[in-house]
Amino acid sequence: MIVLAAFGPLWGTPDPSPFVIKTEVQLKMAGLAYRTERRRPPEGPKGKVPFIEDDGQLIGDSVLIRDHIETKYGLDLDAGLSPRERALGWAAERVCEDHIYWAIVYARWAIPANFDKGPAVFFQGAPDEVREAARAGMGQVLHGQGTGRHSLAEIGDLAGRSFAALSTLIGDGPYLAGETLGAADASIFGCLAAAGTPFFDTPVRDALMRHPNLVAYRDRMMQRFYPQFAGAEPTPEPA
Repeated sequence: MIVLAAFGPLWGTPDPSPFVIKTEVQLKMAGLAYRTERRRPPEGPKGKVPFIEDDGQLIGDSVLIRDHIETKYGLDLDAGLSPRERALGWAAERVCEDHIYWAIVYARWAIPANFDKGPAVFFQGAPDEVREAARAGMGQVLHGQGTGRHSLAEIGDLAGRSFAALSTLIGDGPYLAGETLGAADASIFGCLAAAGTPFFDTPVRDALMRHPNLVAYRDRMMQRFYPQFAGAEPTPEPA
């Protein structure tokens, strides 16, 4: 059985990582037997979560995990999609994972109140200097990536442009490619679930909530793949 390394339910979401959610949804779409285990990023081949263990082989990075399961098990998670729809899916995935994701990270780590009730949970029991060093390190990552060079208002505005683009692409849905579910929907859903949790008060969430069709899309996907979380209230501790 495939083992999916994850953080576990947190902050009103199935997992605090949109990439874990993406991979788990794709495993569900594939109909493959799997179980989740809480593992630490250094245990993975890329030093990040998610990763999977499949017959003793470790595969890291959500894109490469999808490649692995499609190749090994003879699957196509984009079956029924046209070449243009597949290309659109990749573009939408990049908007989520290379743009909106960093706004989510900033909102969680760089806003003191959000950090204290959010990511700080990962350092419970550790000395204060360890927690502060981790936060400072993430600040350096954000600065190097570019998002950390903006004001919070600017980040909310930039994220809002990406949400507006996704809103236009999805339209009335129910999925990115209309009636056909594709692999990119897992990525979009993971992003919207992470951005939309009311556990964190951020302009990124505000920007998302201005698009009712994206909220409805997130809720449909949550009901389909995680019915136990549909309408759940966020909690500060792992389930």
